[in-house]
Amino acid sequence: MVCNNCNIKPVFTLISGVNLCKRCFTKYFQKKVQKTIRQYNLISNKDKVAVALSGGKDSTVMLDILNNLRLRTKKFKLIAILIDEGISKYRPITVKSAKKYCKKNNIQLHIFTFKEHFNYSLDQMVKKINLNPCTICGVLRRQLLNKAARKLKVTKIATGHNCDDEAQSIVMNIFRHNNAALTRLGVVTGIQKDKLFVPRIKPLYFMLEKEVMVYAYLRRLLDKFVECKYAQSSYRTSIRDMLNNFEKAYPGTKHSILASFLDMLPALKYQYSKNKDRVNYCKLCHEPAANHICKTCQLLNKLKQQKSL
Repeated sequence: MVCNNCNIKPVFTLISGVNLCKRCFTKYFQKKVQKTIRQYNLISNKDKVAVALSGGKDSTVMLDILNNLRLRTKKFKLIAILIDEGISKYRPITVKSAKKYCKKNNIQLHIFTFKEHFNYSLDQMVKKINLNPCTICGVLRRQLLNKAARKLKVTKIATGHNCDDEAQSIVMNIFRHNNAALTRLGVVTGIQKDKLFVPRIKPLYFMLEKEVMVYAYLRRLLDKFVECKYAQSSYRTSIRDMLNNFEKAYPGTKHSILASFLDMLPALKYQYSKNKDRVNYCKLCHEPAANHICKTCQLLNKLKQQKSL
């Protein structure tokens, strides 16, 4: 078996059956991500893009792709924002990897912590309130990342979500009959524009997780792979395993889920936006919110109540 392009030893076989060597796979990966950026107009001239960097494979690959694009085109600015939730035996390792990459490539890295902004680390919160760790983390990360981006005058936030991540989110929300949450998915997230929202983009949207992993390995972007200790307890993990089994039996399943969803997304957004003339704001923190009190403030109130008991 040889590479279909240059007849040398392949490192990866695409769903289509095409075999690619290291050089050809790297070129394929970069071209496909850049096509997504062009097709969906994800980055414009003079944008200041912040990569939501965790130090893991997805966000580091995202930063590597955008950094190479920035160096070649010189049309946009690039920084990295890392949210340190305070997860022992996990986050310190990924923070170290993030710092190493950014220092090597001369990229500004800005770190914001749960402890500093919410007075508790995620580990402390999990012990105090009986909620799924991923739920707590997701709510607080989203708000802190948005506030950090505004503070740094960022015009776009690039996240490392890949095809697997998006397919999982789509299926999770369908299973939960949460159509409102579906409207916030897509290559560019969100349903409404507001001065307090920093738009989020997903250049890795059509890349499979295993492709991201191979690219990270070939580019030597990570010293080692570590998984969050809370991941195994999540609902997403069950969905991930189910979709992986389907993909193994029926290759192309994940891409088909994305394609069908993108066909439906405009209608979903129209349905959920036509009755919303304006964005709501939280009465406590004044951040954009679906209800009178945002989920972040609801979580922080639960923590205060536990402290007073």
